[in-house]
Amino acid sequence: MNIEGETIRDIVVSVVSVGLFIAATVFVGTQYDSGGLTEQGALALVAVMVGFVFLMTGVGLWLANQH
Repeated sequence: MNIEGETIRDIVVSVVSVGLFIAATVFVGTQYDSGGLTEQGALALVAVMVGFVFLMTGVGLWLANQH
């Protein structure tokens, strides 16, 4: 199976972005855990999700302009 370099770059950038989201979600979950997610932790989790949407938008725009 022959995969082009651009496709590998797309996959790597996407996997790294999702990995950052998972790491940030785990970090928030561990930092704001007191028998359950605190109110401040829930707000931080929403911020992580919004940040992920913006990150993936930026990554998508960047990748679209690379081709």
